[in-house]
Amino acid sequence: MFKKVCIIGCGLIGSSLARAIKKYNLSEKIVSSNRSDIVNKKVLELKMVNDSSSDTQKMVQDSDLIIIATPLSSYENVILKIKNSLKSGTILTDVGSVKEGVISLVEKAIPKDVSWIPSHPIAGTEESGPEAGFSELFKNRWCILTPSKKAKEKDIDTLKSFWKKIGSKVDIMDVKQHDYILSITSHIPHLVAYNIVNTSINIQEEKQSDIIKYSAGGLRDFTRIAASNPIMWRDIFIQNKTNTSKEIEKFIANLEELKNAIENEDGKKLEEIFIKTKKIRKEIIKAGQDVSKPDFGR
Repeated sequence: MFKKVCIIGCGLIGSSLARAIKKYNLSEKIVSSNRSDIVNKKVLELKMVNDSSSDTQKMVQDSDLIIIATPLSSYENVILKIKNSLKSGTILTDVGSVKEGVISLVEKAIPKDVSWIPSHPIAGTEESGPEAGFSELFKNRWCILTPSKKAKEKDIDTLKSFWKKIGSKVDIMDVKQHDYILSITSHIPHLVAYNIVNTSINIQEEKQSDIIKYSAGGLRDFTRIAASNPIMWRDIFIQNKTNTSKEIEKFIANLEELKNAIENEDGKKLEEIFIKTKKIRKEIIKAGQDVSKPDFGR
């Protein structure tokens, strides 16, 4: 499908992409670039790529597809490094969870004959690093494309085909809609998880209680989410601050409603809320986004 693919950043997503590209024979050559020489050495040891170096300019040369898989705050630095080394006709994409700010940043800096087509594979685990990746990470997961206005249709089709070949379901979305939807479905749930786990840590320290020892399924699930890459999520919340701030306000209002119902012993109101939210779980399963089978300690 490609002669050369360059992956910038081999964490969970980047290393999973390298493995998937290799497994499905989607490129004659796979290279990567990482700031850490330890990571460059590791990906070569794991035989995920043909070459890897901290010299990003060298690695991207002659690449047909370049995938930025680094934290959002690093994009500007990455683009400054590679913009003069991009060959004509290259497809440039990323895997970031926020799009509006980075689209214009990249579009202004790269040559006109390069197709900038942001991607967002909605896939991941709480693990990070090159050892954490696996080729099946994207199987039956959505990947949303938010192409820049300058992107060529044939290149959009090529990238759609690429994501489908590694197992993803692909959709194209307006950038503002993407950032809004993801603030609800992904960003706020992570923020809530971080806060709940942080609250439990504070109580554990203050009262020397057995919260960790007797943690129930709810807390365990939240700790899994809250174990995600701190740098990546720091950047997501800052980059999508307008949407996340609005959703936090709504969350606080709903929490106040629950608090008032509890304090007033309003069982009818509580039951009404709980029945409504239970329906969402059924709809998620029906949509194929999860299975109904119990998964203890997922």
